[in-house]
Amino acid sequence: MYSIVLVDDHAIVREGFKRLIEMEPDLDVVAECRSADDAVEAVSHWRPHLVALDLSLPDGSGLPLIEHLLSVCSETHIVVLSMHDGEPYVSEALRRGASGYVTKGVAPEELVAGLRAVMHGECFLSSDLRQRRADRPNAALDPINRLTAREREVFLLLAGGLTPKQVAAELGIGQKTVYIHRASLMGKLGAGSELDLYRMATERGLLPPNG
Repeated sequence: MYSIVLVDDHAIVREGFKRLIEMEPDLDVVAECRSADDAVEAVSHWRPHLVALDLSLPDGSGLPLIEHLLSVCSETHIVVLSMHDGEPYVSEALRRGASGYVTKGVAPEELVAGLRAVMHGECFLSSDLRQRRADRPNAALDPINRLTAREREVFLLLAGGLTPKQVAAELGIGQKTVYIHRASLMGKLGAGSELDLYRMATERGLLPPNG
């Protein structure tokens, strides 16, 4: 029996995926979490085989949480379950140690397929992400892929409308550091303003839908 911790701040979403997962005879949801703090506590207690992790949590981004959870229990495998389908999110989640990435726009059954694939040692991407990568063989040439991990975080937050002060608070870094990252990423992207960052992000589908 594989133990699973579900991390999503929407109770209805958690319940839906819990019912789907527990239809499988060898999969068991041992804990449901709505925040990063809850997730750390649950993983520390249960040391599960798998964590299905949303990236948008009320107490911070799920990206740094991936590394935190793996530091708590290195044997745990993490599958991201998110509405964010932009390549920087996917690449960054995998870089930080996630073993799979399933978007919320695909059939729910793909989550089960992803959990099983990861348990068999595979790296799993949902069908829409695999198709997008196949359609964009030159994606590596995208200047956004030249950004460092921190620059990508700053880029996405600035593009989403946050001020440098708000970005600093969100990431737990100094405002001066945010301006340094901002100058660097704008140089790499050839951007002149936050409006340019917004345009680049929207063209690539990197910003979450309103609401």
